[in-house]
Amino acid sequence: MRHRSAAAGLALLYAIAPVTGAAHADGMLSDFSYPHPVQRYAFTSQGQPLEMAFMDVAATGTPNGKTVVLFHGKNFCGATWEGVIAPLTKAGYRVIAPDQIGFCKSTKPATYQMSFHQLAANTHALLASRGVTKPILVGHSMGGMIATRYALSFPDDTAALALVNPIGLEDWSAKGVPGRTVDELIEAERKTDATRVKAYQQKTYYDGRWRPEFDRWVDMLVSMYKGDGSDLAILSQARASDMIFTQPVVHEFPRLKMPVILVIGDRDTTAIGKDRASPELAATLGRYPDLAREAAARIPGAELISFPDLGHAPQIERPDDFNATLLAAFAKLPAAR
Repeated sequence: MRHRSAAAGLALLYAIAPVTGAAHADGMLSDFSYPHPVQRYAFTSQGQPLEMAFMDVAATGTPNGKTVVLFHGKNFCGATWEGVIAPLTKAGYRVIAPDQIGFCKSTKPATYQMSFHQLAANTHALLASRGVTKPILVGHSMGGMIATRYALSFPDDTAALALVNPIGLEDWSAKGVPGRTVDELIEAERKTDATRVKAYQQKTYYDGRWRPEFDRWVDMLVSMYKGDGSDLAILSQARASDMIFTQPVVHEFPRLKMPVILVIGDRDTTAIGKDRASPELAATLGRYPDLAREAAARIPGAELISFPDLGHAPQIERPDDFNATLLAAFAKLPAAR
């Protein structure tokens, strides 16, 4: 371990076309603009036609032949990476940022067995359709769990794995957090509004701090809970919470054989189910400095990079420092074989 501190089944391609739609709040984020053109990858999964929205952004600097794939979290979207995409493309990387099935501008099916492996397989098929064979994966929050499952499922197709404040560094169920049915999770999701989202993120993600520019990401998330298709968005969010809780990846960290970088804002306190755990148990959950060190020790050769004064989303909270740190870590990666 190196540690340094820093201040679908196989999918079928039917069509790829720019996303269009009326600018109104709905479950497909029609009213929310992304920083780059959005395309759709049409494929069949679990017997039904689906569409995966994504941005594919070419290098603006001298191309280095490498592709970075960005995996968003449960309360985030591909657009949340807007402050990371430009520095990566300027440094010569091609960047692909998908919205996972069930999230943001992608299809939210009424019936779907949602698993990290399925979402990873969907992404693998998308990348194959774009001619990408061995990308660098970057996963934030829940996206860290998807990216980890991708790396475990397709190790020969993964150049490196970077995890940015990933959730799933601990197994909450194994620690005694009570489970919830999807129906119970749906009822909880129905209570979502801007006030609740901001309060949760300010307390859990940003250590009590807030800046006006964070409001954009609250508005993005809350928009899916309004208008046409909002019931399917709520259902997808509930399924995602169930998937996160019941499909831990932490026990498989020793099987990761590619270079792994952990980028951790130590002030993060995210822990699924903390609100339903006993006060004594809740006090032990979401301790990111400890969790990150434990995870890095279990991943062969992992590099742990800590931001002691940042929280759950260092790429949003302090993008310049985050991007410089990420690019420096990428520069030390071995050449792909």
